[in-house]
Amino acid sequence: MIVEDGWRVAHAFNSALEGWLVVLPLRHVTSMDELTPTEAEALGSILRRASRALTTVVGSRKAYFMFFAEADGFAHLHVHVVPRMEWFTQDQRGPRVFAFLGGPESEWVNEHDRDDLALRLRAALAVDP
Repeated sequence: MIVEDGWRVAHAFNSALEGWLVVLPLRHVTSMDELTPTEAEALGSILRRASRALTTVVGSRKAYFMFFAEADGFAHLHVHVVPRMEWFTQDQRGPRVFAFLGGPESEWVNEHDRDDLALRLRAALAVDP
């Protein structure tokens, strides 16, 4: 987990895809228009750097960014930052990438691998301020 400039970046716990990140503000907000200009600027920087870090650390082609904040229990602002891997099939691209989230627990990236990935991503984020 990475915490900076009013934001927290964490690996999704229920993802079968290594590198599926979630960016959350440290304070409770429900929509982008509730952000201060400083928070919005910091979010833009974090998203750009997260995309670059995913390219460096997991070899993604690019990153998908998704924000809905409407699911039951998740009505707070949070941005999914998902690596778009070269090996994705047509059935895994675009919004279909959500097939990697919430499936059987036996397919989730395990805690040890998430922690290792977090350390590597933290280092990669620090290189590109």
